Amino acid sequence: MSDGTSLGLVLDQVSKDKNIDRKVLVEALEQAILTAAKRAFGEDREMEATFNEATGRVDLSQIIVVADPVTQPAKEISPEEAARFNLQADVGDELLFQIFYDEKDQAKAEEQDAKYGALLKLNRAWKTFGRFAAQTAKQVILQRVREAERENVFNQYRDKKGELISGIVRRFERGNIVVDLGGPEAVLPVREQVQRESYRAGDRIVAYVVDIDKSARGPQIIISRAHRGLLEKLFEMEVPEIYDKIVRVEASAREAGARSKIAVHSRDRDVDPVGACVGMKGSRVQAVVQELRGEKIDIVPWDAAPARFVCNAIAPAEVSRVLIDAANHTMQLIVPDDKLSLAIGKKGQNVRLASQLTGWRIDIHSESKVREMEERAHASLAAIPGVSPEVAEALFRADWRSAAEVARSTQAELAAVPGIGTPEAALKVIEAAAQAAETEKERARAEREAGEARAAAEAAAVEEQA
Repeated sequence: MSDGTSLGLVLDQVSKDKNIDRKVLVEALEQAILTAAKRAFGEDREMEATFNEATGRVDLSQIIVVADPVTQPAKEISPEEAARFNLQADVGDELLFQIFYDEKDQAKAEEQDAKYGALLKLNRAWKTFGRFAAQTAKQVILQRVREAERENVFNQYRDKKGELISGIVRRFERGNIVVDLGGPEAVLPVREQVQRESYRAGDRIVAYVVDIDKSARGPQIIISRAHRGLLEKLFEMEVPEIYDKIVRVEASAREAGARSKIAVHSRDRDVDPVGACVGMKGSRVQAVVQELRGEKIDIVPWDAAPARFVCNAIAPAEVSRVLIDAANHTMQLIVPDDKLSLAIGKKGQNVRLASQLTGWRIDIHSESKVREMEERAHASLAAIPGVSPEVAEALFRADWRSAAEVARSTQAELAAVPGIGTPEAALKVIEAAAQAAETEKERARAEREAGEARAAAEAAAVEEQA
């Protein structure tokens, strides 16, 4: 890069091939040479660097101002000192001295040293700076090329965030998969991979663009095979009604590689959203399942009524009753005994996905378990001294489930219960409930200790027989 116009030719070629504004390259080059020169000759000097189109080199100059008095010795000289070097200048004038650092200009550098060496104080540093300047020019151009390529990738793909993208698996780096997109590269991090999926170099891969990281050292495009967006975009690709906005994906939940749920809603009464997503003989959903390598997919109808939506989401299990706790954003679903395991799913997967899909916390109980809990609650309330069966029933209907809960109530709360009526009567019920709760606690403790004693005796008997 140091001979003739070679640097100018390099700038032209790089500008053309990499689509970088030549002016940007020239400015970066000038700034880099200037920074390197100050480091080599002294930070306190006043210098400038200008690219010379005629020679194809960066001209470097030192500026010295004539001043009286001199306050910055590295940048200023007095009129008397200027005259000593036969320089005719008045106070305020700027004297420009070119620094000859190229090997071809060595004779000029020697001549300048002889004439103005004591004034410029370069100490022959230009001899080593020539090689350093050439290296700096090369590094700057390479750096600007890398930055421009990254900028081009960012500009090209920033609008593809949240979209599907396909490429070829190229290599593996510390568990991450690097994917060739036909020029730029994308990375599929370990956290965005599906455990049951495996790839080899050369495999085609379809993924969801999670992010475009402009500051990343490696590939800037971050893709995912585990994101629920992949599920939604695959359905959009397979179902024309979703693409045309007739059917809308309202929510989705996914345990990548195992099971997914997607909630859909139709804006057209004549279009069945679930049927549109399933397709003729299941063709559309099967295409998505195949791309997700066998992942099971539940397509459920979205409903504006939270209870109906939650019941749809828990499918294929049937729901007998729904109890809503709006304050805690929780629903209790009561299901037939034989449907309990189906509703919960393997390792709780079905209820977990339904909760993610709907945004509600879901608790599931069997009918027999609920009956048992209700019987226990009735018995606890009926055991409160002075409480009639009618009042116990009223307490149950008002959501009290034990004597302990009644004991923690306020007089105002209990006074509103039919059959109690006054704060005085409420206070008596609270006191009686506290006694009943203590008796209940003692009974439970005694039963627990008796059970532990039986278990210990049985264990001892087994040990003795052994």
